[in-house]
This record gives sequence, structure tokens and C-alpha cells, in this order.
Amino acid sequence: MKGEKFHAIVVGAGMSGNAAAYAMAMRGLKVLQLERGEYPGSKNVQGAILYADALEKIIPDFRDDAPLERHLVEQRFWIMDGASHTGIHYRSDDFNERRPNRYTIIRAQFDRWFSAKVREAGCTVLCETLATRLKQDLRGNVTGVYTDRPGEAISADVVVLAEGVNGFLGTRGRLRETPKPDSVALAVKEMHFLPEDVIAERFGLTADEGCVIEAGGTISRGVPGLGFLYTNKESISIGIGCLVSGLAAAMERPYDLLEAFKHHPSIRPLIAGSEVKEYAAHLIPEGGFTAIPQLFGNGWVVVGDAAQLNNTAHREGSNLAMTSGYLAGKAIADVKDRGGSMVKSNLALYKSMLDSSFVIKDLMKHKEMPRFLHANSQNLFVSYPKLISKAAQSFVRVDGNSKLDKEKATSAAFLKARSRWGLISDAVRLARAWR
Repeated sequence: MKGEKFHAIVVGAGMSGNAAAYAMAMRGLKVLQLERGEYPGSKNVQGAILYADALEKIIPDFRDDAPLERHLVEQRFWIMDGASHTGIHYRSDDFNERRPNRYTIIRAQFDRWFSAKVREAGCTVLCETLATRLKQDLRGNVTGVYTDRPGEAISADVVVLAEGVNGFLGTRGRLRETPKPDSVALAVKEMHFLPEDVIAERFGLTADEGCVIEAGGTISRGVPGLGFLYTNKESISIGIGCLVSGLAAAMERPYDLLEAFKHHPSIRPLIAGSEVKEYAAHLIPEGGFTAIPQLFGNGWVVVGDAAQLNNTAHREGSNLAMTSGYLAGKAIADVKDRGGSMVKSNLALYKSMLDSSFVIKDLMKHKEMPRFLHANSQNLFVSYPKLISKAAQSFVRVDGNSKLDKEKATSAAFLKARSRWGLISDAVRLARAWR
């Protein structure tokens, strides 16, 4: 590719990078996509949730051949202590619709499928290629990238940084700061393989129905974090993600937390007899709206996890990544169609589109949530889960003691752990953060 110039270079072949490359290639732009893995998705062995609406806007007929696992009909939210869980379940036959709303997927398979669509659209995809640094002129304008392959830099009118939350191109080029430990979480996951009929029986599923469990409480040992379990066709993705700064302060190892989560009495029966074949760790942006960096400049835009676009309050990531990548690609193609250059003032169109989408609106709405979770971790992930379990057990256990006496004892325990006004304050702050 020596001497060859592209309209755009996309660094990364994840959700956001594929969406950006596809959007531009479909508009006739000459696009190069770089992926450091052996193939797109080779670095993503974990299962995940796909939000159909975001992908449907990009590839309307994706259901015809995409490698989808199960469509989700049930969501479980658990608050856990060492021996129990208190939960809310929502299940609806409405989700057995003709075009389901959410699916579980295995990223290694899905990313490879998405990349094939990108190639079909006309994009050049170059794998096993690491982009080592940005090519910049004397004014700092981005004009391409250098790679670990022999030869000169590859030139382009614009570079799309879809390199993930811990990507270093943007930080080396001084386009954004290195994410701070209190704005990223480390998630560790395992894939547990079981026969399809066993999974269906354990979770009460039929056909391609799926179930998700998301859990918080003492499982993270006071560190802000959540455990999760996703049902795939013949496997279960199970993991736990915790704030990096919290892990460091508590001197906890993510793998130890995952082991404890797997052996919890509420989780152990669900994965009993399974064969573990894959383990992965992944950094997730958790800083929310206030952590979003500058999203565009002369010759560059940043999308997906690299842009800290993750909704902590609703545990959404893939839809934000795909939407941001698609809008970036669309904005770049619009600027190109108007005969404009890829300067900051023109690429501001991407930010304008993003601001008008659900992505920024939702992140703005819940911008206080990350701060609230981090500041109240001991109450939310230790004290309250234990007290909720104690109150629930007191309600259902019949042992000859007065219910009135039990209620008084439970109330006293809550007030001892947190003053009455403290409880009210936490409730108000949580409501405000959620609102």
C-alpha cells in the first residue's frame, strides 16, 4: 500500500469500527480498516448482548445470516449476599416477536460476520496489523497512520479511532487523555459449555429463548461492580466487572471475585457440570458523560469505547458503539459528498448527530450515576445487600417469634448501618442519578 491514499482509515474492527467502515464503504468511500488480531473478533472470545435496533438501522436484514445465539425473553436482577439473592424478574411473551429486540451473541463469531459485511461493502480489511502511531503534520493535523508493517505511513483524509477504551493511538497523538482508573472497569468472563437442552431446562426456556441475570451486592466485596450470566445456545457466559480503582484500593483480584461468584449457592447449580473452554478479560468504559473526551478534530474522530460511550445505568454498550460508529461514518460521507475537507469545523457534524441521538441524551440523563455508585460503594455493595437479605428472610421464616419484633429488629439494623437521614439521602441521590 506504499503511496496509496484512502478517504478514511478505521483503526479497530469491533462494533464501532465495523459500523463506521460499513457506513462509509456503502457510500462509495475508499476505506481501509486495520485490525491487530488474526481476524476480527479473535480478541473477543466472550459472549455479549446485541441490541437489535442499533444494528437494524445499519444492516436491516441482519437476522437472515448473523450468528445469533438466543433472543432474550427474561431479565433477572439480583441483589446478593454470601448465601442468598433477592431478585426482580421480568419475563414477557411479547419478546417472542417476529423481530426480537435483544440477542445473546458470541463476539468472536459475530465480529467476523460483521467484518464480512464490511468487506462486501467494498472496504479493504487488513488483519494482523497494529497501528503504532498517527501520522500528523507540523500543526498536529492527522493525515494517516504508521503500522508495524514495513514501509511508509498509510495516508488518509480522516482516521476513525475505534481502538477501544485502552487504545493508545489517541493518547500518543495527544488527542485524548489516558483513561483514569476510576473511569474504567475490568470485566473477566468465562464460557461454560453445556448441552442446549440442559440450558433450556435450567432456565425454563424453549426454542431459541434466552435469559440474562445481572447481579450486584457482596459478590464484589465492596468494590463497585456487577456480576452477569448470559445464556447462549450451547454455552453460558459468566463474569464479573469491577471498577479498576476499586480493585486496586481493596487489593482484590478479578479472577478471585469470579471464582467466588461461580461458587455462590444461587449460581453454582446453573453451571453445574459445565466445561470451561474460554477465559477473557476486557476493559469497559465506566466514566459516563463527564468522561467523554473530545470526539473530533482535524483529520480524526473517535467512536465507541475509545470515546467512553457506555451507559452504566442501563448496562448498554454495543448499541452505543455501533450507533456512534455509524454516525461518524455517515458524517464523514456527508462532508465528502459536499466537497468539504476533513477539518475540525466540518467533522463537528459527527458530534451534532451524536448529540441528537439517544447516545448522548441517555448519558446526560444519568451523568451522576457513576459518581453515586463510586461514592457509596460500601453501602450499596456490602451493607444494604446484607440488610435486604436479612429483611427478606425475617419476612418468610416462621419460627415462633413475633413478626412485629422481627420488623423492629430489622428496622434497628438498617438504622444502625445507616442513619435514617442517611438512608433517605442515599435513596434521593439514587433517584436523582437514575432520573
